[in-house]
Amino acid sequence: MNRAIRTPAAVVLLLSATALPGCATFKPPEIKYDASVPPLPAVPVTVTDERPKPLNTPPAWTVARGGETAGTPTGRVENANAAARVQPRREGYYNAIQVYPWSEGALYQVYAAPGQITSIALEPGETLTGSGPIAAGDTARWIIGDTESGSGVGRRVLVLVKPSRADITTNLVITTDKRTYMIELRSGEKPYMPAVAWAYPPPPSGGTQTLPATPVIPAVAARNYRYGLTGDNPPWKPIAVYDDGRRVYVEFPRGIVQGEMPPIFVLGPNGETQIVNSRIYQHILIVDRLFGAAELRLGAGDRQQTVRIVRTDGRLQS
Repeated sequence: MNRAIRTPAAVVLLLSATALPGCATFKPPEIKYDASVPPLPAVPVTVTDERPKPLNTPPAWTVARGGETAGTPTGRVENANAAARVQPRREGYYNAIQVYPWSEGALYQVYAAPGQITSIALEPGETLTGSGPIAAGDTARWIIGDTESGSGVGRRVLVLVKPSRADITTNLVITTDKRTYMIELRSGEKPYMPAVAWAYPPPPSGGTQTLPATPVIPAVAARNYRYGLTGDNPPWKPIAVYDDGRRVYVEFPRGIVQGEMPPIFVLGPNGETQIVNSRIYQHILIVDRLFGAAELRLGAGDRQQTVRIVRTDGRLQS
């Protein structure tokens, strides 16, 4: 099995063809589907619901019913969205944590700023579900990852967001075993919200909850080391890149926590940048689908550092 950093002789030509050009558009290699794909992880075991009490119980949110009357379909959509937006309220704060009242279908507003991380805390015991449980409209200019705090029934998922610049917006959808969060992210120079959480309706008597599942990093025997690296040689350059047939795992040095992890840009068939869902777990960047080529970029202008990741078993496009 060939690891990403050890380049087999058979793929030297492929990697040499992917050296970062000054202005030319790089077309990633065409890749074939694998003959077998690993199954998704099993559903976590359920345990008795012993949820910690919420930090703060804000005033309840009145469900919006479409907002003001409009004469056009687009006007009705705009009015409904405007009426469903939940803004931060003084009564919802617990120190620097904005505690929103949970309401299905509400659009929760989160204000962020470049250079600052906003933590979005889910309910203790809540589990991310699906192949891409955290999806954003703009993953090129927003860095989004997830981590955990606590243990046992008090373990909770934290979604971390950071914009790369001011004056940008996007939406964020988080799917769990209990609900779907719809969030609108807004970036400005200041201020920013350090932390966001929710107060939820009490569960039915005798309810159960699941322990949140941590991302499953594939065992060494299940890893496909079929990626090469070209470009710059920054301190954050990945030490390994592999996939499990469903996702790509970009493993950085463990010391990446002392610096900044670069965002990833997947390259489409014609070299264009594509939006892709990705998550950060410890020192590993997890991309929720396979790709032929991608770039890690950090910095701007002449100071930008770029590392290109290329599948070594693909076929170069003409």
